[in-house]
Amino acid sequence: MEVSEPSAGATGAEPRGARARTRKLMLETAIALMQRGETPSVSAVAEAAEVSRATAYRYFPSQAALVQAVVDEGLGPILDWSSSSADAEARVLDLFALSMPRILEFEATFKAALKLSLEQWAQRQAGTLGTEPPFKRGHRVDLLQKAIAPLRGSLGEFGYQRLAKALSLVYGLEVLIVLKDLWGLEFDEMRDVANWTASALVRTAIAESAGGKQAGNEAALAT
Repeated sequence: MEVSEPSAGATGAEPRGARARTRKLMLETAIALMQRGETPSVSAVAEAAEVSRATAYRYFPSQAALVQAVVDEGLGPILDWSSSSADAEARVLDLFALSMPRILEFEATFKAALKLSLEQWAQRQAGTLGTEPPFKRGHRVDLLQKAIAPLRGSLGEFGYQRLAKALSLVYGLEVLIVLKDLWGLEFDEMRDVANWTASALVRTAIAESAGGKQAGNEAALAT
């Protein structure tokens, strides 16, 4: 099993040029604000970074674009995760092992992003969102589908997608909200519960698939 090395973009390689430095300054400022639990506007970040609003909006044309960039920066090496293992359960646990410490480290940032998502939902329901682009969450979909990729053929498309959706319930910020905030668990306890659940889901999906094939073979032999 092998986790990919982070790319230059994920590691925050030193940017070159005035534009890159200004963008980096704005991102660092936004991260600092979001790590305090704020969900800053582009104007607020521009003011804190001592950058003109006009310049700030050239880099981040909306709050959603700014928050998405901060979230991607916070996720860092998680976005570049890969594994050479053919064992789907091992791959899932490997992804969890990389992700959970990072999610905990940037918990406040991700909660601020979640807050924006919920606020936009409420505004959309009330018809007051206006022209503000929606902030979309969804990296976990691609990551979990990649993690269980070795099972795609054996599970079939329905089983493969169902497993990815089930795993999404125990992966990401929501795990912290439920297990840390609601249950009061420490990190090691959260990790154990998440890993146990993920393993159970993968094993159940494999067992169901094997059982279905066996039943199909038996039916074919009986005809």
